[in-house]
Amino acid sequence: MVKPADRDAPARQVPVRVPLRPARLRPVWLVVGLLAVVGSLVVGVSVGPVTLPLTGVARELVSLLPWVDLDSGLSERQQALLLELRLPRVVLGLLVGGLLALAGACYQGVFRNPLADPHLLGVAAGAGLGVTAVITLRRSGGGAATGALPFATPLAAFVGAITAVAMTYALASRGGDRAPSTLILSGVAVSAFLAAGQTFLMQRDADAIREVYSWLLGRLGTAGWRDVLLVLPYAVVTAAVVLLHRRDLDVLSVGDAEASALGLDPQRTRYLLTAAASLGTAAAVSVSGLIGFVGIIVPHTVRLLAGVGYRTILPVSALVGGAFLVLADLVARTAAAPAEVPIGVVTAFLGAPFFVLVLRTSAVARS
Repeated sequence: MVKPADRDAPARQVPVRVPLRPARLRPVWLVVGLLAVVGSLVVGVSVGPVTLPLTGVARELVSLLPWVDLDSGLSERQQALLLELRLPRVVLGLLVGGLLALAGACYQGVFRNPLADPHLLGVAAGAGLGVTAVITLRRSGGGAATGALPFATPLAAFVGAITAVAMTYALASRGGDRAPSTLILSGVAVSAFLAAGQTFLMQRDADAIREVYSWLLGRLGTAGWRDVLLVLPYAVVTAAVVLLHRRDLDVLSVGDAEASALGLDPQRTRYLLTAAASLGTAAAVSVSGLIGFVGIIVPHTVRLLAGVGYRTILPVSALVGGAFLVLADLVARTAAAPAEVPIGVVTAFLGAPFFVLVLRTSAVARS
């Protein structure tokens, strides 16, 4: 006969979860990411309404390096087209795509949700509301100071992005339900609310509608290096903070209790990484408009190919994200030439089926 104490003994045994050591970043994936960046850079500046010779472009780009002087064979007009129009646009695409992909991968690790994305969490909508407020204020003449402050637009976008992600997370956490579907539905609700505020601001100033609408569709059109120099400091800060904490995301993936036992403060880490990812998203949105799905397509592709460790996912996603957006911009520039398709349309055309696939895969995994 089994005694009651013996019958209860197995129930008192608590299994100990020992987190697996995350795989280190293999150099081969960094090489793949760097090759993708270099390849997209050369193709992006070579192809367009006026095609430039590929070898000449490559030699001209190499000659930009210190202590390197090569004769590219390009005419003065071709050099001006390359260095003053196409190269700034391509570099901006690398920065924006890298920031959006890095932010998407970071959000997925922070919230432990494979569907987390700057666009779907309402972060892009919040940043969009902030930028719209700056545009309408400047166009109405009541915000002359906003045009003189180079950081006014990114700052407004950052405030809107932080507010949006806080609203989404608070709404999804209400009642203790933090399932992926709940978080996404909360992001949709917050995005709709912020979009209503954006529409209200646009209707108050009819002159701003065309500028805001063009910005909403997403674009990388730039004349010179101004936008690149504007977003570069924010990109450096975001990348530094997120990449320095890439191991913490691997620790968070095993759960808050285990992370605390390993000496990590989960809540503080989430706040820090959310702020950094939102800063990068805000900076990208402020110069490129609303470009969706980059934060879902790229991290998931990297995760499938290179593994699930964030030591690999974060840096490789940043590199591949930049290359992806440059190639998407190339499609936008050439698909309907001489007209130009908004780049947000191209990424949505690719991202919507991918999002459905990820959603179905997540549903199957939960069942």
